[in-house]
Amino acid sequence: MHTLVAVAALTTLLAGASTTSYAASRGEAAHGAGTTVAMAEAAAAKAAAARKAPTPRIVQPGEHVVAAPGFEFWLTEEGKHWMEPDLPDFPQFRSVVDGNIDRSRPGVSLQASAFEGRYYLSGVYYGGKGTASRVAVRTSTGTVHGKLLELPGKPGWGVWYAIADLPAADDGEEFLRGVTVLDTKGGVYSQLRLR
Repeated sequence: MHTLVAVAALTTLLAGASTTSYAASRGEAAHGAGTTVAMAEAAAAKAAAARKAPTPRIVQPGEHVVAAPGFEFWLTEEGKHWMEPDLPDFPQFRSVVDGNIDRSRPGVSLQASAFEGRYYLSGVYYGGKGTASRVAVRTSTGTVHGKLLELPGKPGWGVWYAIADLPAADDGEEFLRGVTVLDTKGGVYSQLRLR
């Protein structure tokens, strides 16, 4: 007898219960809940995009990466090493430990070499918040996208590189406008403005 009374009381309670949470969970938001659902969906979409965003290629110390014939990189704990097509017998080096850069603040460097109508571009990026994702180089003819390299772990710096066709009427002086390294959320990791 007590069970029947309890079931009857529960049935009466549920009959008058609100279905707002059920409707909201199915995407049929009740009055006022639509904004909350839309905001949650937007936040979830942004988080999913960040998870899918590219990250730097991780290379081992001394591992050579060939970006193009004669354009080659390798990283060590001391910094960036590279060769350019116009100087194949003269490897170059940019230190990240000699005090020339302040890795505690965001920054990006640029080295450029013109050879046979192309610009071979590269540099070191460092000090930004989050995870570097991609690099964009602004030029007088548009934006060129490059690639990123980092050593394993969290070194606090990496190398970017790109190749651009140099306009026939341009000697390179006015060609480069700036370099921006973006993070996985689409924000600025580090930036160099030239013009």
